[in-house]
Amino acid sequence: MEDKVKKALSLFKNGKYEEALSLFIEMTEEDKLNPHLYSNIGLCYAKMGNDEEAEKNYLKALSIDANLPQTYINLADLYYKERRISDALQLLQQGAYELPENVGVLHYLARIYIEDKRYTEAIDVLDKVLDLSPKNPDAHWDLGMVYFELGDWNSAIANFEEVLEKLNNNELAYFQTALAYEANDEIDKAISNFLKAIAVNDKFPHAYKKAATLFMARGDIDDAIEYFEDYLKFDLHQEESASVKKIVESLKKKKMN
Repeated sequence: MEDKVKKALSLFKNGKYEEALSLFIEMTEEDKLNPHLYSNIGLCYAKMGNDEEAEKNYLKALSIDANLPQTYINLADLYYKERRISDALQLLQQGAYELPENVGVLHYLARIYIEDKRYTEAIDVLDKVLDLSPKNPDAHWDLGMVYFELGDWNSAIANFEEVLEKLNNNELAYFQTALAYEANDEIDKAISNFLKAIAVNDKFPHAYKKAATLFMARGDIDDAIEYFEDYLKFDLHQEESASVKKIVESLKKKKMN
């Protein structure tokens, strides 16, 4: 049996899903109550695009053993793909009950709550995730995005800063942190983070425009002109380019007066 499992898993990893499926099904004849076999059968069907059979086998696996975190996640992923949000929530709530300390199941539950705009429940679950995994950057990111959506800028910033402790070379993390600082009227910190986003990725046009706009608002005309002109080097829509050029012309006239 062990050799067959290894062979089936090797076939699966090499994309030979039908061959792997046949072998997993064959093994259930020898071991009819092995939940891992049914979970792998479900995964094979999912890879082959047969969601109905995938669901059937995932559920069979969970009926034999309710403590299979990856099976909850795989089935929830199938439900999410089919936009069966209610089914995904119900499944993951069951998984969270059965496996209250499994970070993966809890985090996926939180993300489905976010998808369903159930932000209070999402915050509660993400707090549990962070109790179990205090420096989890993905959980801090999701929590930051929830607080940003709710307009709680201070809480959003606190979580985004936690993300940056782990991902200080991620332009999107700097950009989102900058947006939160901007919303909280902390313009200097917003500009600083937009510039850090550019330092990480100098092909990030939105960061140039945001930095330029804030420099302009702060009265730093030279810096505003510099970053607007850098922004104009990107492949912009004609209307956007024309609009920014007018702003630059206006700033240059203002500087001369």
